[in-house]
Amino acid sequence: MRSLDTARSVCERIHPWLLKELEQSPYLERERPGSPAIDLFRMHGGVGLLVPGRYGGHEADPLDALRVQLALGSVSPSLVTAVSMHHYAVAMLYSLAAKGGRLADEQSALLHRIVPDRLVLTSGWAQGRTAQNVHEPAVVARPVEGGFLLSGAKKPCSLSRSMKLLAASVAIHRGKGSEPEPALALVAADAPGLSVHSFWTNALLGGAESDEVRLTDVFVPSGLMVRAGADDPTRLDALHSTGFVWFQMLISAGYAGGAMWLVEQVLDHQRGAAAERATLAVDMEAAVALLEGVARATAPAPGDEDSMARVLVARYTVQKALPDIASRALELLGGMPFICDSEQAQVAAAVRALAFHPPSRLAGAEPLLRYFDGGSLWPA
Repeated sequence: MRSLDTARSVCERIHPWLLKELEQSPYLERERPGSPAIDLFRMHGGVGLLVPGRYGGHEADPLDALRVQLALGSVSPSLVTAVSMHHYAVAMLYSLAAKGGRLADEQSALLHRIVPDRLVLTSGWAQGRTAQNVHEPAVVARPVEGGFLLSGAKKPCSLSRSMKLLAASVAIHRGKGSEPEPALALVAADAPGLSVHSFWTNALLGGAESDEVRLTDVFVPSGLMVRAGADDPTRLDALHSTGFVWFQMLISAGYAGGAMWLVEQVLDHQRGAAAERATLAVDMEAAVALLEGVARATAPAPGDEDSMARVLVARYTVQKALPDIASRALELLGGMPFICDSEQAQVAAAVRALAFHPPSRLAGAEPLLRYFDGGSLWPA
């Protein structure tokens, strides 16, 4: 399939041999808990996809990053689900430096370590709106000498067992009568008080390590707490908006890659009538073209409401299309492959999971209607 071959070529250029090594493991091995896929991603420089060149990364533009996700999604839905969270966290952190923000020494040192040390990051910040649940946060921070003590949990949290750093949204509480202050805490995975517990029990996407991360009085130094401040009150919103656009685009591409692989199987084996195959391929290419259009229109550090609305429209459109495309591909592939090999059926089932990533279509309905009517997507 031409578009998938293009995606594979981009992935091979940026991460040589990664696809080949992933495909050396059987599909079920790649998708199970304890899968080698995440470690292969790390060893082949996957952590640096979005990292700026001056920090040692690939500094991939949105279109190349999208195509890498399409290619990886064609071999492992679990992997693209997991690494989308890494890219989300990376996009947020490096946009902090790109915008000329104030960086504590500890933050600057961390940004310079991610690529050479091959650090896998994950996010403890739901991909909805920055301000949601501030008054009932998942993680609470209490000021202590030299920093903060964090307590709470994030579940599910992809990359929970491979992460070296957790970028967690927190609410700083200073006592009765004071409003909680939102902040972003950068928590080392080996910090005392941080623990990982089993949570994900579905066999689908088992390799994404989407378990529970608990924090019990975890100390975070002040220099690893990103806060807004009176001189930059929208700092956290800007960081999150950048990560939001990247995440929605890349997670959609990841699941689309799985559907592309199914369509490719239909085309390669010439299953069904030519008209059926062509219709299936056209629908798949339309979904990919929509995502590529968003990528081409996206700046390296997106964050404006137009970008956010555009990526949501694409995500919800692709989300609706993929299950139908996958179902039709399975039907054309026939009953014997379904009976004898579970890979195709599992990929078809996995693409439905795009609907479960926040914000859901129901949650996004009113903000989009407001935006379409000329208002603000996320009013203050």
